Amino acid sequence: MSLHRRPIQDRKRHMLIKLEWSVMGMTIPDYETIMFPLLQLMGDQQEHSKPEAVEHLSKKFSLTEAERGQLLPSGRQRLFDNRVGWARTYLAKAGLLESTRRGRWKIMQRGSDVLAENPPKIDAKYLERFPEFLAFRTAGRERPEVPAEEDLLSSKRTPRELIEDGHDRLRNELVQELLSRIMKCSPEFFETMVVELLVKMGYGGSQADAGKAIGRSGDEGIDGIIKEDKLGLDAIYLQAKRWQNPVGRPEIHRFVGALQGQRATKGIFITTSRFSDDAKQYVSSIGTKVVLIDGEELARLMIDSDVGVSKEVTYEIKRVDNDYFAEE
Repeated sequence: MSLHRRPIQDRKRHMLIKLEWSVMGMTIPDYETIMFPLLQLMGDQQEHSKPEAVEHLSKKFSLTEAERGQLLPSGRQRLFDNRVGWARTYLAKAGLLESTRRGRWKIMQRGSDVLAENPPKIDAKYLERFPEFLAFRTAGRERPEVPAEEDLLSSKRTPRELIEDGHDRLRNELVQELLSRIMKCSPEFFETMVVELLVKMGYGGSQADAGKAIGRSGDEGIDGIIKEDKLGLDAIYLQAKRWQNPVGRPEIHRFVGALQGQRATKGIFITTSRFSDDAKQYVSSIGTKVVLIDGEELARLMIDSDVGVSKEVTYEIKRVDNDYFAEE
């Protein structure tokens, strides 16, 4: 009996969605409305690309050519494509979908379980039951002045403040996405990436010159040596760990010992995870200058130095030039 009821329920859900659009004067569904139909598409256990999903969902929602071609204000991407992309991102962050290879996605067991549950709808609130998604939503929200997504439109903030809050949110999400991609890369790629970042930041001279030092020192606790400046007046010793677990005081202690063995006074310890409080306290109490860069700081430095990222849209905020209107 249930085998015949589910299609009817799905049709009722689709009719209800279309009715809600009509009442609200909407023609293009928002990303939350797209989530459940997108997960249903993935329910066949096959790989799907974003263009396939956009084509399928465009037909499911009966979008016209004009609606499918509607662009974001920047004019660089179609509105519906963008919303499909965000729906996919949220489902993936909740562990319902996974990336199998570049540009291809597949449902995970958790996604199949959600389909079997057949909830009335899937939205951000529903996905908060999964700890991975909750961590994604709250990442970078330590600053109380940054409002949650649902508060932005109802807040009393000025348009300038809303723009800056939105920029911070996109940046924090990009940080998490970068860390996820780094963890899937090989150790060799990670070492090369660290070198490129430091060169972009002004250390080590050229990339070829800096790259010769990484992984060549052979000293315990040291992964590489890089010039502090282009002339090579001083050297900085590196330790780079692509870890998921926190880095504790013992690892930092070994690194400092290796520095002292080389009579070095400066070191950088980079990790994709984070540092324990004991590790931070230890570094602040010693004479050797050691800089700790955790995963989030690493990703932010990459963003600032244009390593592993590319500019998508640039917005300019202009003000009235009072001098122009000053009459002598």
